[in-house]
Amino acid sequence: MGVTRASPPRPLRAFMTLILGLDPSLSCTGWGIVRAEGSRLAHVANGEIATDPKAPLPERLLHLQDAVFAVIGAHAPDRAAAEEIFLNKNPQSTIKLAQARGAVLAACARGGLAVAEHAARAVKKAVVGTGGAEKAQVQAMLGVLLPGAEIAGADAADALAVAIADAHLGGQAGRTR
Repeated sequence: MGVTRASPPRPLRAFMTLILGLDPSLSCTGWGIVRAEGSRLAHVANGEIATDPKAPLPERLLHLQDAVFAVIGAHAPDRAAAEEIFLNKNPQSTIKLAQARGAVLAACARGGLAVAEHAARAVKKAVVGTGGAEKAQVQAMLGVLLPGAEIAGADAADALAVAIADAHLGGQAGRTR
């Protein structure tokens, strides 16, 4: 007669989601990872990826893509989120932002992650409660929502806000694959 074994308990990962938030920029891309377990959030990691302004554009974009891909490899997030692109008054700035964003989204695709895109107002509303919140208000709420987190800088803070918004919004707004 064979021995019947109980199936192993489901791994904790089955009850939580790791979300990679991204704030793309050609000069400094912020990233932040939060763990969502139901309505509870916890800080996992964050950082900023700077590029050399003297380097040729293709090298800067490759650096962004490789660095984001390394973050994905190190932390194995379940999904990613980024702010929707906005138009600057300076068309050159908008183009550079779009190129950096493309490199970052390509890294996510390379890592097998679906990416949700959220409007800046939706991110602010999800984190602070109002879509017209100032950066200082968003950063203050990060301290409340992620107590004890040491945030690498303003770009990392923005990325963490995107990840938190994605957790609240369920990763559904503007999903790209």
